[in-house]
Amino acid sequence: MISRRVFLATATAGLAAPGLALAKQKKEFKLDKQFEPKLVKVRPEFAPGTIHIELGRYYLYYIAAPEQAIRYGVAIGEEGRNLRGSAVVGRKAEWPSWTPTANMIRREPQVYAKWAGGLPGGPENPLGARAMYLYRGGRDTRYRIHGTPQPWTIGRSVSSGCIRLTNEAVVDLYERVAIGTRVTIHYPKS
Repeated sequence: MISRRVFLATATAGLAAPGLALAKQKKEFKLDKQFEPKLVKVRPEFAPGTIHIELGRYYLYYIAAPEQAIRYGVAIGEEGRNLRGSAVVGRKAEWPSWTPTANMIRREPQVYAKWAGGLPGGPENPLGARAMYLYRGGRDTRYRIHGTPQPWTIGRSVSSGCIRLTNEAVVDLYERVAIGTRVTIHYPKS
């Protein structure tokens, strides 16, 4: 079972990850306390080593031990742009490159067309410090769990469907998650 001390120690280590210091924000920002990583109790049916994302509440839960999870605040896609159901982490990348999808370019060419050839990884990249690529049936869904250079978006519906965490939180989560980790994305029950 993960203790608060172990959680805090590994989260602090994640903050010291190489290159993360380069991702300093251009403006001072303080994340709302409700979206900071936190150990929480969960129902016993959630299997350790899985991820559950509640779209309507803006939380991602990494099930760390029986009945215990690390809850992270997230930003999600605008209505109608979110993946739902189950997927698995099929690939992981540190400081990933990014290319907008054809749908993103078609929908908002003024925003995305200039990046049609891709954007190398780094502090200004929309995928942030780390990315976990979601697959179904062995195929890339084009949805990601990733960091962001825009932490003020956490707790909001702003993206084209990916799940965003602060760069510090995604580094911590990335170290815990293995290829093949099951991810369930849903709206919470009322």
